[in-house]
Amino acid sequence: MSADVLQIEGLSVAYGPVEAVREVTLRLQRGKIVTVLGPNGAGKTTLLLAAMGILPSRGCVSLNGQDISGRSVEYRVRHGLSLVPESRALFLEMSVEDNLHLGSFGRFRTGGNALRDQTEEVYALFPRLKERRTQLAGTMSGGERQMLALGRALMARPTVLMLDEPSLGLAPLIVRDMFKTIQSLRDAGISVLLVEQNARAALNIADYGYVLENGQLAMEGPPDILANDRRVVAAYLGSLEEEETPDIRSSETQQAERAPL
Repeated sequence: MSADVLQIEGLSVAYGPVEAVREVTLRLQRGKIVTVLGPNGAGKTTLLLAAMGILPSRGCVSLNGQDISGRSVEYRVRHGLSLVPESRALFLEMSVEDNLHLGSFGRFRTGGNALRDQTEEVYALFPRLKERRTQLAGTMSGGERQMLALGRALMARPTVLMLDEPSLGLAPLIVRDMFKTIQSLRDAGISVLLVEQNARAALNIADYGYVLENGQLAMEGPPDILANDRRVVAAYLGSLEEEETPDIRSSETQQAERAPL
C-alpha cells in the first residue's frame, strides 16, 4: 500500500481564460513535511485552494488512497484534510474557544467529552489560547491569531494539514516558535503541506520540496539539494544572514553553543 496520504495528479486551475496552475503533480507521504516554494503569483495558494475543493479544478486529488476530486470541502475535512489559509479566516467577534469549536463542528456536532478532550489537546499545544479562551479573536495579536487558526484546523483531527504562509506578518521570534510547532505536528504523525515565502526556513524543516513558477512545477527534490541549487539560491534564498532564518534548534543546544569553553 502506498505511503502517500495526499496525491495531486495533473491538477490545473483556470480563472476564466487564464490558467493559474497547469498540470501540477505532487505527493505527500505520511508523517512528512512537504514545502511548495515560489514567487508571488506562482499559483501556490491556488494549488491549496483547489486541493481543498474551494476552487474548481481539473485533475485528480486523492486523500489516503481515496479519490476526492469533485467532493465538497466539508467531505474533505471529515476525511482528514484541513487548510489554514493565509488570511486565517477567523471569526473576529467570537471568542477563542468558540472559534476552536467551529473547527470541530463537522466531527463533534453534539459536543460532549470528545469535544472537550480535543479542545484540551489544542490548549496543551498552545497554552496561550487557554489563557485567552474567553477573549475575542479580533483583539489578539498576529501571532496569537495564527495560533488560533492552526488550533482551529487541528480541532478536526486532520491527517493532512495544509498551511498557507504561516509566518506571514509575524515577528522572527514568533516565526521560530511556529516552525517548531509545525515540526512537532509532523512528529505526532500529521502530514504537512507547507506553502511559505520564507524559503530557507521552510527547507530547514521540510522532508521534500517543490518549486512552482508561473503555475507549473519548475523543480523538486530533497531540501538539501534545493537549498544548494544555484537557481533556488538566486531566486529565493538570497544571503545566508542569520536573522532571516528562524533558529529552531532546542534551547539546550543554543545555550551549549554559547557557553564558554
